[in-house]
Amino acid sequence: MIPDEIRKQLQNIVNGVILQGTTDSCATIRNHLIQSFGASTTIKSEFESRLLIKENEKNFLINYAKRNGVWSESLPPDALYLTRGGEPLVYLSADLKHVLKVNDAIYYATWSEYFTSLVIHNLLFPSTAYQLNGFTYNKEADLCVILQQAYVQGDQASLENIDELLTFNGFKHLKRHDYYNNEFNLLLEDMHDENIIKKEGLLFFIDTVFYITDRT
Repeated sequence: MIPDEIRKQLQNIVNGVILQGTTDSCATIRNHLIQSFGASTTIKSEFESRLLIKENEKNFLINYAKRNGVWSESLPPDALYLTRGGEPLVYLSADLKHVLKVNDAIYYATWSEYFTSLVIHNLLFPSTAYQLNGFTYNKEADLCVILQQAYVQGDQASLENIDELLTFNGFKHLKRHDYYNNEFNLLLEDMHDENIIKKEGLLFFIDTVFYITDRT
């Protein structure tokens, strides 16, 4: 089960609370976005109508990145391309201990929703927490965030193991690879075996997609 302290923090995130005293670089960006644009739940039918908000957030993030020295014109030259997931381009860093993920948040209506998903991931899965390395443009001149994550080598987890762990922690299976937590109105999508690695009997969630919704 999710520990009480984690539950309290998760409830604050779901409620759109500014997180005080955080050392999480993704939470810092989320705080700035919420302060400037507010927090909201995900309503997928309103995806298109929120694109103007995302465009304004994009300009905000570019200015923030350039003012605070976290803008990159390119990836490190020694980063080795590995693969492309559903969203990110994935590279192996020079130290062979981390991957770099370059993501344009295309599955999210706003950047604040995307960074909220990252913060929830970091809270629930600290062993594969994301660290913000910076921002850049991709080849299509779209804004992307550069994230660093521990490189975990192991086997693909079985769907049975994934379902067992998520169910134990209060997530109910909806359809295909999607789960929902009623306590936090939290939708977790795309939990198939390629996004979770099993190593030494433990599951490592390396790619998650969280949405805070109004589903009841």
